[in-house]
Amino acid sequence: MRCPACKANNENRVIDSRMTEAGAAIRRRRSCMACGRRFTTKERIEEELRISVIKVDGRRQSYDREKIYGGVERACAKLAVSEAQIQELLDRVETRLFTNHDREASSEAIGRYVGAELRLLDPVAYVRFMSVHRKFKTVEEFVEAIREVRERAAEEIPAQGSLFDG
Repeated sequence: MRCPACKANNENRVIDSRMTEAGAAIRRRRSCMACGRRFTTKERIEEELRISVIKVDGRRQSYDREKIYGGVERACAKLAVSEAQIQELLDRVETRLFTNHDREASSEAIGRYVGAELRLLDPVAYVRFMSVHRKFKTVEEFVEAIREVRERAAEEIPAQGSLFDG
């Protein structure tokens, strides 16, 4: 591992190791023996590299957890959703992705997985995410998505319908 401060290669030692992301990754705290600076690394299985994402225009890209994280983080901005909840959501999405797809997955399918998880986590984050994912072109499409969330919330959790009243 190369030190981000002095760029020394393999001149560091591990101070602390912890499992993160429900055991899907290991966080290591390191200390550079050349300059003394401390830094953190994350180690995870390269499983996600085996899946290609097929974009709407037909292009293929390697799966990147950080792209999904960025979209979910923006959808959850200024809401009562913790970093741990976001990481758990990403873990559940990846579990579904790697279970249901071997080599390729469409960006649409990934968006559906994320949307399903966000709908359970926070209805406002769900509507925010889906407005980008489904590329709403009119206000009516946006209002229809909100109406769907309102109806599902009222059916699944009767007391939750009041979140959207008033």
